[in-house]
Amino acid sequence: MSTEQRLTPQELSGIRWWTSTRSQSGGGNCVEAGPLADGSGRVAVRHSRHPEGATIVYTRAEWTAFLAGAKDGEFDFTA
Repeated sequence: MSTEQRLTPQELSGIRWWTSTRSQSGGGNCVEAGPLADGSGRVAVRHSRHPEGATIVYTRAEWTAFLAGAKDGEFDFTA
């Protein structure tokens, strides 16, 4: 399965972006994520303040692992 990072304008236009409801300032200080509409299960992530900037694409397995780690507190960075 490809994890190509460069998305075509068509791929980008098919993404329904989601911003966390916990984001401050109406989503301006957060990331946005959304599944690609190509059926691959890949998830794109971008900075909500710079939506025209870089987009990172994760496989479904990578995204699922990240969410599980976040829910378990692995990314709290309290140390």
